[in-house]
Amino acid sequence: MSFLESPRPSDEEEAFYVQCRAAYLTVFRSSLTNIASKQQLCRVLQQAGRNPSLATLNKYWTPRTSKLNFDDFCEIVKCEKKTEESELMRAFRKMDVNGDGYITHSELEKALTTRGEKMTTEEVNTIFSLADVNKDGKLDYAEFCRLLVSTVQQCQMAALERLEGDAKLKRQNFGSQSYSPPKSSVPSSSSAQTVATQHQPSEAAQAESDTAAKKESRSSSRPSSARSRRSSLSNAITMTSSSSKNAKILEPANLQEWQHSYMKGCFFLEDDGSICSLQYQLHVPQTTTVYLTIQPLSPSHRPDKSSTMTVDTALFVMSVGENKEDCTFVCFTESKDQEKYVWKGELNAGTYYLLPFTSGCRLKKRSRKSPGNKPVELVYRTDTGELDLTRELREVLSDIFEVIDLDGNNLLSLEEYNFFELRTSGEKCDKEAWAVCKENFDMRKNQLTQQGFMELNLMEATEKDGDPADLWVTLEAMGYNRMLELVEACPFQIDVHCENTQPSILPLNLDSGPKLLNQAVQKSITTRTGAKALRGQDNIFIYTYKGEHRISSLIANKSNHKVMVHVNNEQNKNCCNSRGMNVFAVEVPARTKMVCQHILSINEKQDWTYNCVETILPSM
Repeated sequence: MSFLESPRPSDEEEAFYVQCRAAYLTVFRSSLTNIASKQQLCRVLQQAGRNPSLATLNKYWTPRTSKLNFDDFCEIVKCEKKTEESELMRAFRKMDVNGDGYITHSELEKALTTRGEKMTTEEVNTIFSLADVNKDGKLDYAEFCRLLVSTVQQCQMAALERLEGDAKLKRQNFGSQSYSPPKSSVPSSSSAQTVATQHQPSEAAQAESDTAAKKESRSSSRPSSARSRRSSLSNAITMTSSSSKNAKILEPANLQEWQHSYMKGCFFLEDDGSICSLQYQLHVPQTTTVYLTIQPLSPSHRPDKSSTMTVDTALFVMSVGENKEDCTFVCFTESKDQEKYVWKGELNAGTYYLLPFTSGCRLKKRSRKSPGNKPVELVYRTDTGELDLTRELREVLSDIFEVIDLDGNNLLSLEEYNFFELRTSGEKCDKEAWAVCKENFDMRKNQLTQQGFMELNLMEATEKDGDPADLWVTLEAMGYNRMLELVEACPFQIDVHCENTQPSILPLNLDSGPKLLNQAVQKSITTRTGAKALRGQDNIFIYTYKGEHRISSLIANKSNHKVMVHVNNEQNKNCCNSRGMNVFAVEVPARTKMVCQHILSINEKQDWTYNCVETILPSM
């Protein structure tokens, strides 16, 4: 995966973004509000001039979707074209059997109740009563199309005017962009003052900020982040390309003689942009020196299609307490040796949680479709007319088998297979169903072989008479797109070497897994760096952790009320971040710590500069 710095948006892109913001705010009070249902997604898409079908909505709102944010919405709007008048006319002409420019009630009813997403007679009657302006029992569809498109345009213009006329809305953060009106609507002499209002300082510094805005209105090319520093906290850190080469943890010379255990796993991107993975339990029988590593893996069968080696990883270690609240942060793989992330030290005898982590800087949501390319065929019929899996699918299924074969013994136990089932179908296979598998598919030692795994997937395709829909559900859940490229998952391997005792690792499926990992990440930041208070704020602190290859920041709100912190990364150089946005806002509840963002270099061979500005947004 390769990642490049995002260029400044063009006028066309900025106009598109403003239209998206306007549409979003006709449905929601703030762009920070998430879309929480398929119905809300439909409404906001309609406000953006789209006319989503049920199939379109189901494509973006799957059974695993719980929410979509404003940036997700923008990506959907980019993918879905506006309903054009010419397209509507073509559809109506197909219904107009005699070509007289009119559609009768019976013609409309036949078309809408028998084709595509079928409507009820009542729904057709409602449409016809609204569209039959002359009440003559016929629909002048050319006039109807013009009226429909005109109405959509008027709604969009009204939304834009509302956005432009509401100063509070203009001050809000909208995803990765800051608000600036289209050039045609704002005189150039006032552009600097307009930009200066994007980042509102705290009330204590308002007068100072207003004065600064007037002084700087003469130099509109100055970045907006610079104008907000007087009331913000700025952390400037320059990382050289050679900094990660210092203080390497050396692999023990006699590592081959140490006791060794390993386990595989995979990071998966969820529909809401979060990242999940299995977690593990490590048991160390006696106190010993430990050499701990985690590294990303490239599936072996299609390395040209599935390279994930640039995805960063880490492993956090917590000691197991009597209950989950008593877990204590121990260490994490802070050093890097080529693709391995490493920790070496002494662990006392006991049981520990191993919590895999990736920052999210380089494993991001990408389109599972490949524009302009036809999806890869998954099944075909042989010369004898029987169904079989294509070579491309067999290669990918072999890679998936490797990923879910957690202990690497080339067999799938019931437990390993259930991790796969929970990921792809949300259900477990019980012992009775496993016994049926044993009768029908190739097994050894009561475990499924790779051949048996292929047979199982072929059976699913055969039961559907070659329809690959269920196979695609499985593949997409495992992170593959329609070209069978691994775009939303990253396999990894954990290795534990102990000098004097044999370690053991077991995979876990913890309900509190994300909570434990978040607790460990927060502790790793706060124990390695001091806190800096935002100017004018006695109870809002920023922790900025600087590691060998990653910078992470945390916001601590020690006040008794929630705060909104505006974060501006526009002055960063050669950086990508876990939010995927240069400018965003974070709502931090009262008496709460929250990880703000993680930062990595885009090009590790070049120097990179982290220069983030955090500002408190005024309550609205």
